[in-house]
Amino acid sequence: MNRQTQLPRRCAIILAGGEGSRLQQLTAKIVGRPMPKQFCPVIGNTSLLEQTRRRVAIAIEEQDTFTVVNRAHEPFYRASLAQVDKTQIIVQPEARGTAAAIVYALLRAARTAPAASVAIFPSDHYVDNDASFMRHVDTAFDAVEQRPEITVLLGIRPERAEPGYGWIEPAQSLALDRARIFEVRRFWEKPPQATAEKLLQRGCLWNSFVMVGRISTLLGLVIMARPGLYSSLAALRAYLGTALEEAKIKSTYARLAPVDFSSEILSRVPVNLAVLPVRGVEWSDLGEPARVMDTLARLQMRPQWAAA
Repeated sequence: MNRQTQLPRRCAIILAGGEGSRLQQLTAKIVGRPMPKQFCPVIGNTSLLEQTRRRVAIAIEEQDTFTVVNRAHEPFYRASLAQVDKTQIIVQPEARGTAAAIVYALLRAARTAPAASVAIFPSDHYVDNDASFMRHVDTAFDAVEQRPEITVLLGIRPERAEPGYGWIEPAQSLALDRARIFEVRRFWEKPPQATAEKLLQRGCLWNSFVMVGRISTLLGLVIMARPGLYSSLAALRAYLGTALEEAKIKSTYARLAPVDFSSEILSRVPVNLAVLPVRGVEWSDLGEPARVMDTLARLQMRPQWAAA
């Protein structure tokens, strides 16, 4: 029996439903019209979503990877996901924050693998070494298999005191095989510059928002922090995978308030959260035009649109 069949099933959720409003002018310059950044070739010749899917595929099978999109973005994602099985594409009727997207995807994944561990990936990151990054994801999966009650976040060792990122303050080390993983003392969401300087000096980490946990554990965090959000979506379990799913989800989403998973779930209920420092990987969240230009400069890339 090989290692993969001995392990609980591993799944992935790629979040690709953001509007990317801060990069709209930049994406218009790149492709001639504004579009959400995850569908745009911001760095290189392929879209950020395609780059994310290739990265995830290093460690997780395509049939176990779910991509969350918004219905309004269909003209942008249709070509990118044309070869993806429709059951692996989770279409939200509208944007309601990352928490709704994650809960909807977790409930869909739980239909076929309720005991699975899942890794959650934003689709707007630059990573210079995909293989090394995914080895860290593998380490996080291993940690969750040893300690199913924990959720492991990947923390990036900071290069500067960046106030635009979320930060994670680590606490004591957890006793785990083959991994240096730390309990989370607290989160700092986009701190002021002076605070970011102190966090840098204290050895805090950038929050990549890449996380690994059991489906049941992640849903448990939502139940504790936002029980109303959970119950609204969990009530639709019987309709998932049926002809009624689209209509039921649409009516439910219309009543949901936007909820951010990082600030309103993780920060509110920091229960059994751990952080794995990512070493030897250059990383950037491409949510701001200045970060895109800084990444291009570090890569010594000057695409035609930038020259113009």
